Amino acid sequence: MHKVMLALAVGLSFSLAAQAQTIYRITDAQGNVVFTDNPERGGEQVELAPVTVVPSRGEVRTGEPAPRLEGGTAPAPSASPGQPFMPYDSFRMLSPTHEQAFPVGAAGNVPVELGIEPELREDHRVRLLVNGQVSQTAMHTTAFMVANMNPGEHVLQAELLDGSGAVRHRTSPVTVYVHRASVNRPAD
Repeated sequence: MHKVMLALAVGLSFSLAAQAQTIYRITDAQGNVVFTDNPERGGEQVELAPVTVVPSRGEVRTGEPAPRLEGGTAPAPSASPGQPFMPYDSFRMLSPTHEQAFPVGAAGNVPVELGIEPELREDHRVRLLVNGQVSQTAMHTTAFMVANMNPGEHVLQAELLDGSGAVRHRTSPVTVYVHRASVNRPAD
């Protein structure tokens, strides 16, 4: 119970620090620390460093399934500040090709190259999905390297995100195979 009260007091003190200029620290008879902005309660003045606030540009959750688009169509454009969304003429995976195999000697490293026309806008990002899971965070690029893929079959797909982080385009899925080492086939 005391830990909960202490955590509440600390949290409250930080929220009060944003509003009040001066914070005071008081220790009661039981040894509990209390923070207040009331100088009449006594206690020592606490100097707090300013809080740094970094605005979010959207969430990227690695390892979670990507949102599904019904029928492979992009969601309707949302009203947002900035430039209106302009669809791309082409958003596809140039390499690897569908059902391409990678030898054991490639160490499970698979290069991915995208074809985007017209050129990717400055405020747009692309992220890569491997087997339906976000593999790499959204970046302003047309090339990725998927490192250390396990042997077996994998499905690659790329998503194009607009300036607000909404998925606007998704490539067709591409299946690739990373070969397993075997006695019958030496490593390349």
